[in-house]
Amino acid sequence: MSVITLPEPSVSEPAPAAATAGRSRLATLVRGRTTDPAWVRPSLLALLTATGVLYLWGLGASGWANSFYSAAVQAGSSSWKAFFFGSSDAANFITVDKPPASLWVMDLAARVFGVNAWSILVPQALEGVAAVGLLYATVRRWFSPAAGLLAGAILALTPVSVLMFRFNNPDALLVLLLVAAAYAMVRALEGGRTRWLVLAGTLVGFGFLTKMLQAFLVVPAFALVYLLAGPPKLGRRILQLVAMGAALLVSAGWWVAIVELIPASARPYIGGSQDNSLLNLIFGYNGFGRLTGNETGSVGGGGAPGGQWGPTGWTRLFNSEFGGQISWLLPAALVLLGAGLVMTGRAKRTDRTRSALLLWGGWLFVSGAVFSLSQGIIHPYYSVALAPAIGAIIGIGATLLWRHRDRFFARAVMAATLVLTAWWANVLLQRTPNWNPWLRGLILFTGFTSAAAVLAAPRLRGWGARAVVAVALVAALAGPAAYSVATAATPHSGAIPSAGPTAAGGFGPGGFGGGRRTGAVGGFGQFPRFGANAGGTAGGPPAGAFGGGGGPAGAPGGPGGLLNGSTPTSDLTATLEQDASAYTWVAATVGANEASGYQLATDDPVMALGGFNGTDPTPTLAQFQAYVDAGRIHYFIAGGRGGGFGPGGGSSTSSAITSWVESNFRSTTVGGVTLYDLTSPA
Repeated sequence: MSVITLPEPSVSEPAPAAATAGRSRLATLVRGRTTDPAWVRPSLLALLTATGVLYLWGLGASGWANSFYSAAVQAGSSSWKAFFFGSSDAANFITVDKPPASLWVMDLAARVFGVNAWSILVPQALEGVAAVGLLYATVRRWFSPAAGLLAGAILALTPVSVLMFRFNNPDALLVLLLVAAAYAMVRALEGGRTRWLVLAGTLVGFGFLTKMLQAFLVVPAFALVYLLAGPPKLGRRILQLVAMGAALLVSAGWWVAIVELIPASARPYIGGSQDNSLLNLIFGYNGFGRLTGNETGSVGGGGAPGGQWGPTGWTRLFNSEFGGQISWLLPAALVLLGAGLVMTGRAKRTDRTRSALLLWGGWLFVSGAVFSLSQGIIHPYYSVALAPAIGAIIGIGATLLWRHRDRFFARAVMAATLVLTAWWANVLLQRTPNWNPWLRGLILFTGFTSAAAVLAAPRLRGWGARAVVAVALVAALAGPAAYSVATAATPHSGAIPSAGPTAAGGFGPGGFGGGRRTGAVGGFGQFPRFGANAGGTAGGPPAGAFGGGGGPAGAPGGPGGLLNGSTPTSDLTATLEQDASAYTWVAATVGANEASGYQLATDDPVMALGGFNGTDPTPTLAQFQAYVDAGRIHYFIAGGRGGGFGPGGGSSTSSAITSWVESNFRSTTVGGVTLYDLTSPA
């Protein structure tokens, strides 16, 4: 087979005069490249505008979304110390169980616009629009406008992308930083300049400060592709990669070094760790424990064979939990990746098409393998990190094959990809059989029709070619687009949100640990150590263990739980606010989600005993008694829930504190919640 290479576009050099260069860049921004067809820039602007509408429309309906992070934003907006450390409360008792970079963006917005749902969630939506634009720019730089637009549209319309760019988990900023790093790598592969490699390493480093080791999953692909295809000689390429690694370590390590050097007595406890060490959090709970399942202090941690969080294996990304989130176009991406590598197999070392496919393919393979095989905590929304790679591979591969459609190999691969994509979309839609059943027929018809047209008409041109492309796009994007619209139309809350309509036996809005604002408990597949779906069914966890109050999580006046924030009544809020200025913490309760709702309602610090899971060994009973004796905590709120089910569940200090409070202080019930006044011994 003959080698297929694309013409390498020239890279514009800046004009000698700075003013002229500035005007040239501004003109390029407004009009696009002078060599582009007239439709390119309007199409890009339409894509970005539509993405913004999809991500911003009705955003405030989700309220605090993940109240665990919203409470930390509230803390960081009023305390610079809480801002720096990522503390859960402004009194700096404990941090969240992630590094604070994503919180910093929301903290700054909250300082300017106040603490509210919009100031917390709008930055996530804007990060999504920026990621779509950057992915377009990255793919477009070496390939056609159509390739860039298709890549951007796929990222924008992947259901889990819509979910996470409308939510306040760290994943939105992580995806933006990694796409920006990929752009820097493309520039490095283009000219062989060290500064672009240093920038790529720096961006990945800040990705580490967003979600720790997950950011490093792209590094093997980046390093290997540059080692293989970088323009300089091998020795220089190796030295440049060393510089990239140094930049990564510095940008990721400066915050870690500062936190580790500050005495424990002068900073908050490191949430998620078992020894108040950031290194323990990096390499344990948020690190290798995710791979092995041996996560002390985790929910159900202990490393049982087969994975604590559902079955592991290479089909995991296609199962009932992950499939509707990310896998719509994953089969197409794998087929096009293989075809593209075959077609460029004998190209020169620095061939851009092969380099791009290896870069994005390596990203997809390494991240996908980790998500598929990890036995520790892996949530389906983590898969948003795969969406840019899937979009880029399909954008590059589809336009490459279309350009060479006069060859039977290219036509056969395109036709097979369309049939496979339509069939898989039909499988995914059958998991929600009563939800828009007509959509399955439309996708199958357009998929098989466009495949037949591509296979039978090698010399399609003009309007005929445009019609086939339009029908093929309907077949490929109708399913994920419909799920994305359903996702945007559904308010989400809790710690484990899910995209798309409710799916039988799996995740969906209203599913386990989050979803719809009602917080109704739905299916979770096989939850660790519980042999049935969540929700208090036979063999499952106790009813209300992860929701709240034995009823819908987050119902007015109800306590929260491990995965949902509490929602106190006005009477309870008023009680907590009485004499609040006289105390460091207006209340204490077990678990950070339980504490978050009370803190957001009162705008006063609430101590989260045991951190997110309630399993961090802090404070000890003696430390808590000292806080009480010093008059620093007003109330203890009963009913707080933590994790730690099964081996490796963590400390029992929270239980000891609860027992001590119940034995020594008077209780009262306000707004359906039991309060113990720590200033009134029994």
